[in-house]
Amino acid sequence: MSSPGASASVVPPRQDLLADLAAEFATTAAEHDRTGTFPAANLVRLHEAGLVGLTVPVAYGGEDADLSTVVDVLGTIARGDPATALVLAMTYLAHARPSRSAGWPEPAYARIARATVEEGAMVNHLRVEPDLGTPARGGLPATTARWTGDGWELTGHKIYSTGAPVLRWMLVWAATDPAADPAGPASAEPRVGNFLVPADAAGIEIVRTWDHLGMRATESHDVVFDRVRLSADAGLGLRPVSALRDLTIDPSIVAWGGLAISTIYLGVAEAARDWLVGFLHERVPSNLGKPLASLPRFQAAVGEIDVTLTTARVLVETTANGVDAGDAAAAARANAVKSTVTNAAIRAVGAAVALIGNPGLTRANPLERHYRNVLCGRVHTPQDDAVHAAAGAALLAR
Repeated sequence: MSSPGASASVVPPRQDLLADLAAEFATTAAEHDRTGTFPAANLVRLHEAGLVGLTVPVAYGGEDADLSTVVDVLGTIARGDPATALVLAMTYLAHARPSRSAGWPEPAYARIARATVEEGAMVNHLRVEPDLGTPARGGLPATTARWTGDGWELTGHKIYSTGAPVLRWMLVWAATDPAADPAGPASAEPRVGNFLVPADAAGIEIVRTWDHLGMRATESHDVVFDRVRLSADAGLGLRPVSALRDLTIDPSIVAWGGLAISTIYLGVAEAARDWLVGFLHERVPSNLGKPLASLPRFQAAVGEIDVTLTTARVLVETTANGVDAGDAAAAARANAVKSTVTNAAIRAVGAAVALIGNPGLTRANPLERHYRNVLCGRVHTPQDDAVHAAAGAALLAR
């Protein structure tokens, strides 16, 4: 989709605004984690601050924000509440520059873009299925769209649908029924792509299955579609199954996704580091008579954690800058960055827990929640084994 109008240079949102929002969101994060409910009020605050529509084109009232801006915003918000940051990231990615060229018809995109800017409407891709798992490892969706003569009828089941209860739009990965497809005769092969689904359409059921170790407040429930009627222009970027074998994914799309995930879980680890510093200053054992922060052993351990996270933050930011500058090599290494950064974040929070013992695993302390949350960085696509296999294959093929 080529948007009307020219892009403007983006001025990143003020750091003090982001820090204030993160601090505000942190006050309710523990309760939403405990109850497994999404902090919908946070999205209202983000919309009021003009942060929901950052990646929407200027022509529709957004800022057409670059990846560096997105990385900055998501990383800071994640320090306060990573569930909020993850749902916000999904909307950012749907509107991001690379995504807008992937089959959006203008009228369909205009509806979403304006709703995101004017109303704070959230959107997410729903791709994972009970039988298939993640499509990143290959395979075709069981979710089916059948042409009815004047539109589409969608039936299927998606899992791990991040932010399902607060979405206004769902981009559902599905295959067409070749027996009823306006693109060809009954003998034609299925086409595969995304279908734009209003979240309030009849026939949609959100099944509250999300009961996870970490990122509990994302409400990533199952969504079931039962003959949901859609408009004629609901199919986006539909391609024959045979064409998927030769389809090359834009590296910049991969980079945006990988770095958005990286900065969120790095933000979790940075919040854990900050809590640890406060704890070590406040904890004064009676037999010591001074804070734990005064002991060289704790100073060295905290220093190692900080060096790890600072290095990871520089890696994310420099890679994002490279992607924004059109550096193909930077985009190509984004998956490696995602693997490296999320694992660094996990190690850092694990080291913090090991350093202080039982208080680190006590629910009354945020570190326990940060530890559970940061572990989820591993499960996002691409997972470590896929990153390592691809890197090894490329290296050995030289």
